[in-house]
Amino acid sequence: MVIKVFIANQSGSTAIKKKQQDVLGFLEANKIDFKEMDIAAHEENRKWMRENVPGEKRPQNGIPLPPQIFNDEQYCGDFESFFNAKEDNGVYAFLGLTPPPGSKDEEEVDES
Repeated sequence: MVIKVFIANQSGSTAIKKKQQDVLGFLEANKIDFKEMDIAAHEENRKWMRENVPGEKRPQNGIPLPPQIFNDEQYCGDFESFFNAKEDNGVYAFLGLTPPPGSKDEEEVDES
């Protein structure tokens, strides 16, 4: 399984850049393998992302903005969903990954 984070390296929006950095920084810090998928430089990445974000997760204008997160072909969510999972110590579940031993995610799985 590969976590794919769809980003725009050429984004003019400071807010989008910050959200992308938050997601990528968290994944790097927690040694979660991921692949950056640039939608600004690669039209096929942009097209794939737009086609695979579920309809109920699209903004009113219909065009999802980066970052968008997938586990292989499975949609995980956008920045807001990621942020909420991070606040609830549920990022591994959000990403569809098994939490590592000793993580807060693992403790919550053991308690259920």
